[in-house]
Amino acid sequence: MTERYIDPKKRHEFVLLFDVKDGNPNGDPDAGNMPRVDPETMQGIVTDVAIKRKIRDYVATVLGRPIFIQSHTALNTIIFQVYQEIGVQLATTELSEEEKENTVLMDWIALLEEKGVMLEEGRIIYTGEDVKDADIRKKFTEGIEEAGLKKQLEPMLRNIAKRLAQAAKNMKIDEQTRQKAQYALCRKYYDIRMFGAVMSTGLNAGQVRGPMQLTFSRSVDPVFPWDLTITRTAITKESDRRRKQTEMGRKPLIPYGLYRLHGFYNPFFGERTGVTEEDLADFWDALVHLFSFDHSAARGEMNVRGLYIFSHETAKGSAPAHKLFELVQVERRQEESPRSFNDYLLLGPVDEGEKDISIDHFPGVTITRLV
Repeated sequence: MTERYIDPKKRHEFVLLFDVKDGNPNGDPDAGNMPRVDPETMQGIVTDVAIKRKIRDYVATVLGRPIFIQSHTALNTIIFQVYQEIGVQLATTELSEEEKENTVLMDWIALLEEKGVMLEEGRIIYTGEDVKDADIRKKFTEGIEEAGLKKQLEPMLRNIAKRLAQAAKNMKIDEQTRQKAQYALCRKYYDIRMFGAVMSTGLNAGQVRGPMQLTFSRSVDPVFPWDLTITRTAITKESDRRRKQTEMGRKPLIPYGLYRLHGFYNPFFGERTGVTEEDLADFWDALVHLFSFDHSAARGEMNVRGLYIFSHETAKGSAPAHKLFELVQVERRQEESPRSFNDYLLLGPVDEGEKDISIDHFPGVTITRLV
């Protein structure tokens, strides 16, 4: 019998509780990497994208599933490769030896990637939507006068644009083809199926709205952002060696914070993206082990403390999500500033490991606690 909480045809919500001790769960680059806080309440904040990054890393590194949002391959290249896999003939022109040896031209073309221009092994591949000579030429030459390169590059760029326009006459990317590429991307990449993605850059594959959505994580109590001074004995520049023996640095952290996140799974969107039972099982597995393979000096003691999954017996659902979230309560044991998880009392409706427990007052909803 399939566990209800991994059934992609059912609606699910969840509450995730995690804590951090003497660490920085999510630094703000606009504030010197200090821990993010709500300036009015001083509650700690961890963004949804920070948690999604950890889920993606776990799924890719530990479970070996391919993901779309990563640093190894440009997104435009991934989309382009999928279009090739489904048999789309893209506008392509081979570069002459003179063009390939012109470093200024090559550098300029390399800047046109966001306009749908790809430079690959001595040829130019055009992935934009414009097919007329004048429109492609405008994309290639826009900005060359301001860069002082009009006289040097315009004749060659015009010639390349003309060749691509001729090749683009055979390129047919209609809505049906775009949907086919979008389906192929969903089928291939785990994070597109779960979280969705904007794939309209370069060769447009549209936008997918993901079925799994997360809120910002907010600490149960106010946190104290702390910026510590640290030193190191290594000197950066040789010229500084005579006048100083150490260099100074900063290390931002909070002494302790217990964070709470809410999540929602929409089975109607899950059907569109092709979410499977295995996908949902991998997602819960990633949440359970969210920080197990993410340790660093700034996140040495981050732990998942609770994962409550509310599963409905239908796709539409049987109860409002906010009412279900209220069933998971966290209380302070004492008045002093909390410094460990033992300073809190978890008042969830089930014990860890209990599955498919029916909830009073909410018929049609069961709850599973995995942590």
